[in-house]
Amino acid sequence: MSIEVHILGSSSATPVFDRHPTAQLVKVLSHHFLVDCGEGTQMQLSRYRHKAAKISHIFISHLHGDHYLGLVGLLSTMNLHGRKNPLYLFCPPGLVEIITIQLKYSESILNFAIKVVELNTEGVENLLDNDQYKVDYFPLSHRIPCYGFKFTLKKGPRKIIKEKLPEGITLLEIAYLKKGQDLLDEAGNIVLKNSDVTTEPNPEISYAFCSDTCYMPELAHWLQGTSLLYHESTFDNEFSDRATHTYHSTAAQAAQVAKDMNVRQLILGHFSARYKDLKPLLEEAKQIFPNSVLGIEGQTFYAH
Repeated sequence: MSIEVHILGSSSATPVFDRHPTAQLVKVLSHHFLVDCGEGTQMQLSRYRHKAAKISHIFISHLHGDHYLGLVGLLSTMNLHGRKNPLYLFCPPGLVEIITIQLKYSESILNFAIKVVELNTEGVENLLDNDQYKVDYFPLSHRIPCYGFKFTLKKGPRKIIKEKLPEGITLLEIAYLKKGQDLLDEAGNIVLKNSDVTTEPNPEISYAFCSDTCYMPELAHWLQGTSLLYHESTFDNEFSDRATHTYHSTAAQAAQVAKDMNVRQLILGHFSARYKDLKPLLEEAKQIFPNSVLGIEGQTFYAH
């Protein structure tokens, strides 16, 4: 069991050096979530053989163009391909107006519903929650309202060892065992010990997406124990003043957040156009958090 993170775009601001603006496809079980939708996202989905029709939810971190300008094109293509299923859109206030204006002046009508949830929080809040997974969001520190997202695959039920089950056991009794309960007789005596016929469940795993933000030490508290972290790393330390001025982070700052969070792996991304060679950013991060990697487009990372 894992969460898959497919990198579709890793550039900041502009497409350059065959890098595209931010977009990721996050797969949780059979669910396909698109996180940010920079220019060219639908082309990247096609390039890496992901089916846009399977996307059920789109999460937009903020309203700078390199994070949403591919959205109307993607919606139009979904419509042309005959989409009927509703699409859930989580975004800051203002995006609905942008989409509405573009559709209005192109005289376009979508044949599927878009169900919108506008983001507005000062802490960690829940967006989706069911028996298998949940999605939370949290504020980041950028020039305009900006949010990150955490995807959590919940701890599963205990695993049944079928060959150890007694004959005649009922489905209800199996359900009790999966919950970690012993089976008791009417007098309250244990007739089947849970630990004898089950093994430990799959552990909880999680992935956190931290879009554009200056260094935020509080992220380590909010996201402590996250399995896999993506954190923007627009600059290296040589341009730390520039990072502060533009409300972005350096690779070293991203690595410090990962170290403080005690994550297993850090993905770096949102690279400035000033860097054709990304090795200096990776080396800077590795000095603080050795298990750092570059978010190269076309690569897949796993939270497990």
